Amino acid sequence: MSEPRPDRPDASDSDDTFAEIVDEATQRDPDLAVIEAGSRTLRAASGPPPGDEVPTRPADPEVDKALRGVEQELAGRWGETKLEPSVTRIAALMDVLGDPQRAYPSIHITGTNGKTSTARMVEALLGAFDLRTGRYTSPHVQSITERISLDGAPIDAERFVSTYEDVKPYVEMVDAQQPYRLSFFEVLTGMAYAAFADAPVDVAVVEVGMGGTWDATNVIDAQVAVVTPISLDHTDRLGSTPGEIATEKSGIIKQGATVILAQQPVDAAQVMLKKAVEVDATVAREGMEFGVVSREIAVGGQLLTLRGLGGEYTDVFLPLYGAHQAHNAVVALCAVEAFFGVGAEQAGSLDPDIVRAAFATVRSPGRLEVVRSSPTVVLDAAHNPAGARATAEGISEAFGFSRLIGVVGVSGDKDVRGLLEAFEPIFAEIVVTQNSTERAMDADALAALAVEVFGHDRVQVEPRLDDALEAAITLAEEEDEYAGAGVLVTGSVITAGEARLLLGRR
Repeated sequence: MSEPRPDRPDASDSDDTFAEIVDEATQRDPDLAVIEAGSRTLRAASGPPPGDEVPTRPADPEVDKALRGVEQELAGRWGETKLEPSVTRIAALMDVLGDPQRAYPSIHITGTNGKTSTARMVEALLGAFDLRTGRYTSPHVQSITERISLDGAPIDAERFVSTYEDVKPYVEMVDAQQPYRLSFFEVLTGMAYAAFADAPVDVAVVEVGMGGTWDATNVIDAQVAVVTPISLDHTDRLGSTPGEIATEKSGIIKQGATVILAQQPVDAAQVMLKKAVEVDATVAREGMEFGVVSREIAVGGQLLTLRGLGGEYTDVFLPLYGAHQAHNAVVALCAVEAFFGVGAEQAGSLDPDIVRAAFATVRSPGRLEVVRSSPTVVLDAAHNPAGARATAEGISEAFGFSRLIGVVGVSGDKDVRGLLEAFEPIFAEIVVTQNSTERAMDADALAALAVEVFGHDRVQVEPRLDDALEAAITLAEEEDEYAGAGVLVTGSVITAGEARLLLGRR
C-alpha cells in the first residue's frame, strides 16, 4: 500500500497568523471584497460518538425480509430525481404526526459538495460534548438505514422497519389528500424526524436532499444554517449559475439564524448575504471570520490548525484526506460553536481537547476511503466536476502513487465530460463501467466520451463493475516498475458503494 506522504507540507506554515487567511481568500477570489459592504458578520455578538461503520444486511432472515419489504414499498414511490418542488406534502405529514421536527433544535446543511462529511463532523463534535444527536443524510453508500443515525451510528434494521410502520398510516392519510403521493425522500424525511423525536435527541443534524427552499427537509427552523461550497450540479432543477443555485439553497436560512458560510463564488455569496439581511440572520464567512490557518499531511489524514469563532484550535488531527476536508472541518467547527453561542452570547472557545478528540473519531465512508492494499484501492463519491477536482487534488497530495488507474461509473444526468476532464491529469488509464441503477450512464456511451478526453489507448470498457475492478487491479499490478500503482473508484455514490460491497468492506 502506498502510504500518505508526510513530507509534503501545505503552502501555509504552522506559525501562519490568522491575517494570512484573509490574504489567501483574497488570492483565491479577488472579487470577494465586492460583497463585504453591508454584510452582517458574527464577531463578538458524553464522549465522542462511536465510529460510524456502514451497516450490512441484517443477519436475521426475518428482519432482512421485513427491511426488504420496506425498501420495496419506498421504491414504488417517486424517486429522488423526480420532484414536484413544494413542501406542501411533507408539511401535511408533519402536521398529522404532531410536528416531531419541533421537538429539538437543529443544524441544517446545504451546499453542493461536502454536505455529508460536514454533517458527520458536526455530529461527532456535538456527541463529544455529551449531546444526543440525530443525523439525516443522503444518499446512502450501501444501506438505506445509513440515512438515519442516532448517537453517531445508523439506526438498526429493526428500528428502521418499526419507524416506517409507525408513520405508514399517516403517510397513507396524506397520500389520499394530496394530488401526488409523498415521494421516497419525503417519507424518509418524515421517518427521520419522527425517529429523532422518539429517541429523543438533543439536536438534529440535517442535510438537504436537493436545493433548500422546497427541499423536504426544510420544514425545520434551524438556528444554525450551514452552506458548504456551491458549484454547478442539478442545473436542470436549481439553475445554471452558482448564484441561481444559491437562490434555492438560501431557503434554509431562517429568521434570526446564524449562517456559517463556506468559501463561495462571488455571485453565490452575494445571494446568501442578501437573504441573511432580509431575515435578520447573522453571517460568519470562511476566509473572513474563520478559516484553516494551517495544515500538514500526516499518516492517515492531516494535522490542522483551525481558526473558529471563539479562537484558534491547534494540533487537530483529522483522519480524512484532502484540503476540501480541512475546509469542511472548520465549517463544522464553527457550526457547533454557533450552536453553543460561541462568538455571540458566550466568550472564549470550546474545550480544545474535546474538539481534538471528536475530530479524531470522524469517518466518512466513500470519501477518499482506502478499502484495499497491494494494490491500494481508494473509493470516492465525487460525481460533479468540482467534487472531482477536489478528489484529484486530495489523492495526488496524500498518496505517492507512481501510476493511478481510474474506475469510473457515473449517472447520465451529470456533467460527465467535466468530471472526466477533472480526472484526466491524474489517471494513467481509465476503466469505464456502470453501476446497477437505472440512472447509470451506459458504459459504451461513457466510453465514447472518455475516448474524447483520454484517447483510445488509455480507455478500457467493462460494463460490469466487478469486471472493471478486476481489470483495474490487474493493470495496477501489471509490471514491477509500477509496484506503487493504485486504483481510484469514483463517479457516483452508488458506484463507490457497490464497489465497497464487492471488495468486502464492512
